[in-house]
Amino acid sequence: MSFLSNIWRNEKSREIILQIFVLFCIGWFLSWLIANVDANFKALGKDISFEFLFIPAGYDINQYLIDYNNRDSHLRAGIVGLLNTGLVAFFGIILATFLGVFLGIVRLSKNWLASKLAYWYIEFSRNVPILLHILLWHGIIINTLPHPRQALNLGDLTFLSNRGFYIPKPLTENGIELVYLFFVIAIIFSVLFFKYARKKQDLTGVQYPVFWINLSVIFLLPTIAFLISGMPITLEIPALKGFNFRGGMHMSPELAALTFALGIYTAAFIAEIVRAGIMAVDKGQREAAESIGLKPSKVMNLVILPQARRVIIPPLTSQYLNLTKNSSLAIAIGYMDLVATLGGISLNQTGREMETMIIVMLIYLSVSLSISAFMNWYNNKAKLVGR
Repeated sequence: MSFLSNIWRNEKSREIILQIFVLFCIGWFLSWLIANVDANFKALGKDISFEFLFIPAGYDINQYLIDYNNRDSHLRAGIVGLLNTGLVAFFGIILATFLGVFLGIVRLSKNWLASKLAYWYIEFSRNVPILLHILLWHGIIINTLPHPRQALNLGDLTFLSNRGFYIPKPLTENGIELVYLFFVIAIIFSVLFFKYARKKQDLTGVQYPVFWINLSVIFLLPTIAFLISGMPITLEIPALKGFNFRGGMHMSPELAALTFALGIYTAAFIAEIVRAGIMAVDKGQREAAESIGLKPSKVMNLVILPQARRVIIPPLTSQYLNLTKNSSLAIAIGYMDLVATLGGISLNQTGREMETMIIVMLIYLSVSLSISAFMNWYNNKAKLVGR
């Protein structure tokens, strides 16, 4: 008895025993849950099967990045929905980041009007439910833009109507490989030049116009390859046929509304994160930078934001995750994302609610963990290195 008492009194042993007990309880609960689900399924005469993924879906999708028709499988429909979710999340994160950083800086501006406008925007946006933002933007786009026959025409190439935004679609021909090669070379050069310029600045203080040089290289090298290879790209121009446009690339009003709503809503939270990060930097840093003659824009870009970034990145990760998961509200306006396709129509047609929900949950978990892993990597790159 004294032996067991001594083990329990030992702090390290007690921690191990408690952890084993917790793991046992979790394992028992999961096994009970699985057994309960299996028993209920047997009582209903159902089994768990994923064969439905390979039968024809039988429904159309209004926005797709890869070829799709209603004769394709539920698996392909789910992939199309996943790509649509990724499309919204990608452009929404970009919009929210740029707008949020801008608003966070303006919020601290000495200009009273600019600061108050940013404050009112932030307070309004983050205190209105995201679903209402989505419905508002969708209603604005549908009800204010003209019908296809009266679509806004930009040079007979692009058309904007309440059915969506149509732009020319590039079609590649033989010789496009050289353009791709030069583009990859331009990207590699840009990365290497950025690292060289950063190292040069750290050692000597000399600053190169990295952005403009890299932008010129990324634009000029593929253009040269394009001309050398005989311009192997043609454009498919959208044209009005019947009641809508055909051909070209199409951005649906649902995609535009969802992207704007998620970006504008999340930007309000990012703005407050950026403001808190800037305020966390000691004011002496700004005063020291201004004392050596740096312009206000240089002070912000070279001194304040690099230090504030270490405070900004961790909560910023949560906002990126929230934006990605909030995209599941797309079903409210008929945008066919992962939840609307695999977790909606496919579920109702096949009756495989358990299987579809498991797939959807695992996909969202994988996407969220991927975003979190990338942001954690970036956070480790930005943190102070201890000596």
